[in-house]
Amino acid sequence: MTALLFVLGCNTGNGGYKEAKGNMVEIKGSEAMATFAGGCFWCVEADFEKVPGVLKVVSGYTGGTGENPSYESYSDKGHLEAIQVVYDPAKVTYAQLLDVFWSHIDPTDAGGQFVDRGPGYRSAVFYHNEEQRRLALESKEKLAKSGRFSKPIVTEIIKFQRFYNAEEYHQDYYKNDPIRYKSYRSGSGRDQFLEKVWEPNRCDLPATSGKASTRKDDAALRKRLTPLQYEVTQKEGTEPPFQNEYYANKQEGIYVDIVSGEPLFSSLDKYDSGTGWPSFTRPLEPGNIVAKEDDSLLMKRIEVRSRNADSHLGHVFSDGPKPTGLRYCMNSAALRFIPKEALEKEGYGRYLRLFKK
Repeated sequence: MTALLFVLGCNTGNGGYKEAKGNMVEIKGSEAMATFAGGCFWCVEADFEKVPGVLKVVSGYTGGTGENPSYESYSDKGHLEAIQVVYDPAKVTYAQLLDVFWSHIDPTDAGGQFVDRGPGYRSAVFYHNEEQRRLALESKEKLAKSGRFSKPIVTEIIKFQRFYNAEEYHQDYYKNDPIRYKSYRSGSGRDQFLEKVWEPNRCDLPATSGKASTRKDDAALRKRLTPLQYEVTQKEGTEPPFQNEYYANKQEGIYVDIVSGEPLFSSLDKYDSGTGWPSFTRPLEPGNIVAKEDDSLLMKRIEVRSRNADSHLGHVFSDGPKPTGLRYCMNSAALRFIPKEALEKEGYGRYLRLFKK
């Protein structure tokens, strides 16, 4: 596929974007912008759209001198595949997004990213102002000193100039053509590398503490969660059926992890299973779900956990309705419900499209 770029910028009202040409994504109010390059923009767009506080991600081209690049010509004109990220700085900071960026690329590869080779696939951070430049350089230096990699960190830190949107069929490719996307990604070597190098400390979501991982220490969790929420998410507990918050909830919206806020399920896939627990036919974001064998209670079951917070959520069974035949039987105590009216305010505005009639 292609290389990706990620650049962050703030809507400071000081004309910082006036120099940019092309068709850069517009921001408004208190929103801010970022632009990164990290290989295939299909993949990087998909990864960043999962981050709470990110409002919109657009794939495109940047870094070159030629105007109006296309998918066929962008590399010849010196551009990299890139994304622009519109985000809410009150919910996710630039430093946290840098953490997400580093943990989704190979920063030691000067010739591309994973299966995609060539200068158009190299990684870079494109900064819009001196504060971004300082933070990007500091984070790169910190990564170099961490000892995680034996080879030098070669990701470039470049001043942003202009951005060109990629063709419409590249936007949200992972959603619009999931079979081809999954086939490409599984064969690209990206996830295999990330799992080997970054797990279990991969930063798919920003940590509210500013650390690189969304996992919290035990004392902080005990302080923030109710006793039942702690027992369910951290000790694999089970709440009483029919006596929990969401089993009969019929509002439209999404359900996120109570610890990390990572999106997990949609009301559109919720149904009354008669069990007394909230049940779903499928996850909203399969990448945020981890399934593992559970041999407790003298029976074989499949436990469901969240990927980033590693919260125990419940179990999945094969007695559900069509079209999946699955029943994701979840604990309300492991979830937080966000009604559709609050999605934009809470930083999950990208899911509003699901509820448009």
